[in-house]
Amino acid sequence: MNKDFLKIKGNDITKGRIPIDIYKDKETTFKSMADLMVDTILENNKLGKKTLFIVPLGPVGQYKYFVERVNKERISLKDVTFINMDEYMDDETHLVSSSNPLSFKKIMYEICYNLIDKDLIMDESQRIFPNLENIETIDKVIKEHGGVDICFGGIGITGHIAFNDPPEKGVSEEEFKNLGTRVVRITEATRVVNSMDDFDGAYYLMPEYAITIGFKEILSAKKIRLYCFRNWHRSVVRRASFLDKTVSYPVTLLQDHDDTRIGISEELAD
Repeated sequence: MNKDFLKIKGNDITKGRIPIDIYKDKETTFKSMADLMVDTILENNKLGKKTLFIVPLGPVGQYKYFVERVNKERISLKDVTFINMDEYMDDETHLVSSSNPLSFKKIMYEICYNLIDKDLIMDESQRIFPNLENIETIDKVIKEHGGVDICFGGIGITGHIAFNDPPEKGVSEEEFKNLGTRVVRITEATRVVNSMDDFDGAYYLMPEYAITIGFKEILSAKKIRLYCFRNWHRSVVRRASFLDKTVSYPVTLLQDHDDTRIGISEELAD
C-alpha cells in the first residue's frame, strides 16, 4: 500500500477524490452537522415536502445542537423521518435489550427524541430502527420518498459506514454496493475501537453482531455527509479520499457518489 497520503497536511487534504470540509474544532463540526439537518428540514417544510434522513449513533455530538434549534425555533418534525443506521445484537437472531446501555435505540431516545417538545416531534412510526422485521419496510420507505435526502454518519477504523465492515474475499464492488439491510458479524478491529469508549478497551465484552443498513440504502441518498473528529481519524479520512476504490476499505466506494463530503475538525488536517 502506498502510504504517502498519510503525509498530506493542511489544505492539501481537501484535494482528494472525496471533498473534505475543515472546521475550527470538534464542536464546530458537530454544530455544522446539526445546522445542515435543521436547515434541510426548514427548507422542505417551507416547500411542503417530507424529509428523510439516515442518521448515526456515532457521531452523537450533533444531537444536542439539533434538539436546541428544533425546540427554540419551534420547528415541526411532523413530516420528518429518521432511519437509524444500525443496532447491536446479542446473537444472529436477537437484538440487544432496549435496557442495554449499548442499545442505539435507547441512546437515541435519551439524547434526542425524549428531549424534543412533544408538539414538535415526529410520530413513533417515523423513528425507524433496523430490526429483523422491518428490512422490507426500510426499503419501501426509501423508495416511496424517492431516495434519502441526506445520509449522515461517521467513518469507522476499517473504513466502514454503519457496520459495513470490509467483506470476505470474493465480494465484488458492485455486489457490495447492492448489499441492503442485514445482520453482520462485527470485525475485531471495529469491536476494539468501539470498546475504547464503552468498556475501557475490553473489546471481548462488545457485541459480535449487529443489524445494519447496507450500501444500497446509503448510496440511495441524494447527499452523503460524513464527520470525523477523533485522533485516529487522521488516517481514516486520508485513506477515504486518496486511496483507490476498494471493498477492502468501503468508504472509498463513495468516491463515485455525486454528492459526498467529509467534515473534519481542523486538528485532523495537520
